[in-house]
Amino acid sequence: MAREICLRQLAVRPRTRAELAGALAKRGISDEVSAQVLDRYDEVGIIDDAAFARAWVSSRHAGRGLARRALANELRQRGVDGDVASEALGELDEETEAETARALVDRKLRSARGEPDAVFRRLVGMLARKGYPPGVAIRAVKDALAAQSAEAAEFAEQIDADALADADAEGELDRDNRPLG
Repeated sequence: MAREICLRQLAVRPRTRAELAGALAKRGISDEVSAQVLDRYDEVGIIDDAAFARAWVSSRHAGRGLARRALANELRQRGVDGDVASEALGELDEETEAETARALVDRKLRSARGEPDAVFRRLVGMLARKGYPPGVAIRAVKDALAAQSAEAAEFAEQIDADALADADAEGELDRDNRPLG
């Protein structure tokens, strides 16, 4: 019974050991039987949390443009060990993350409407929701705005990305990335 449950779960998509253990517990399978089945699946390579984490990071970064912080959270939710997650996230370097942020901004900027400051706030917010650090998000949007039009470039020139990132890190910005007070 436990083997069948695991195989059905794995037929849908790859799963972590923790996800399979949760599925077995939900079905009333004892911890002892669950551990035996999961240990055996570990031995033969059916369950490999490290491979799962590497594939997850690669897929979700390429497909959804998620940053390391968001990916780390997703891996934690799926029960991937912190060291295993860190190793998988290590394959995603800062330069790649910055390039992805800029590509996301460029894509969204094509259809963005409104004043440059409103567009700036929306795009930085979009990157923040995808887990990008404030400095990376602000620089990506500033650079993209500077390349867009004369009006947007003029607005972008006034943005001090480092000061905004520092203010955000210290909790001094509101939800629209404006200074508090």
